[in-house]
Amino acid sequence: MERELALEIVRVTELAALASAPWMGRGDKINADGAATSAMRAMFDSISVSGTVVIGEGEMDEAPMLYIGEQVGSMNGPEVDVAVDPLEGTEIVAKGLNNAMSVIAIANKGNLLHAPDMYMEKLAVGPQLVGKLRLTDPLELTLKKAAEALNRNVSELTVMILDRVRHESTIKTLRKVGVRIKFLTDGDVAGAMAPAFPEAGIDLYVGSGGAPEGVLAAAALKCLGGEIQGRLMPSDANEYSRCVQMGIDDPYKVLTMEDMVGTEDVIFAATGVTPGEFLGGVRYLPDERAETHSIVMRAKTRTIRFIKALHYLPNKKFIQS
Repeated sequence: MERELALEIVRVTELAALASAPWMGRGDKINADGAATSAMRAMFDSISVSGTVVIGEGEMDEAPMLYIGEQVGSMNGPEVDVAVDPLEGTEIVAKGLNNAMSVIAIANKGNLLHAPDMYMEKLAVGPQLVGKLRLTDPLELTLKKAAEALNRNVSELTVMILDRVRHESTIKTLRKVGVRIKFLTDGDVAGAMAPAFPEAGIDLYVGSGGAPEGVLAAAALKCLGGEIQGRLMPSDANEYSRCVQMGIDDPYKVLTMEDMVGTEDVIFAATGVTPGEFLGGVRYLPDERAETHSIVMRAKTRTIRFIKALHYLPNKKFIQS
């Protein structure tokens, strides 16, 4: 992949964020997601790749665009796998909360895991804890190992987890050992990325979330020098079969970074829709302008760029009445 692609794909997330931001706080996650998806798909035509969507809005019969298997890009560039979440945090936007983003990752063809749409158990860490923890260990042991590696007491750790009923037992364990907990209402990708940003103050991300979001987080963490381990959680025989059909021979095995994003280069970009841990949201300014805040990263060079852009929106193009 050419390095210029990094700056090309951030235009895709910027447009999706601008399209969905007017729906912030309107209680309509369907239209918010639809606006982001339509904008993202339209912008892809100008991107110099021959891309195949491996993580997107669903199967062909479930999604009108950005469906799994869809060809995207100008078809004049390198063959790449494409993983997208046009609006990571549809509920967040609908409720006017923080941490909604538009997200994309690309890698050379055959490198991104075709993750089925189901839950994945996750353990994500920043650079200081890479290679030092195991998803298969009991949580108490994981926290003890993390504290030792960081030269801290367990009580000084901060763990992020989605605020879900399914995490009740995990939360009880976290309370028992005395760590600080930061709950996340939504935004699984941002949550898994958080330990790689020192300013976020998060040491570990634990719990279960969407498997496709796990692959997107793995792409980001590869660029950031962090790590995520995952394990799929098929709930029945149909979901188990779905894993096998998508090329995952052992759905219960622990998935490493290599399993999820391969060994080659990865480019990741995200644009904030609402303010979050490390990205600002879309801000509307006078004179028909809007400001976006994005991050774009490349694993090969470990370059991380934060891009603040001003966009001219004649006739308030994206504003919904």
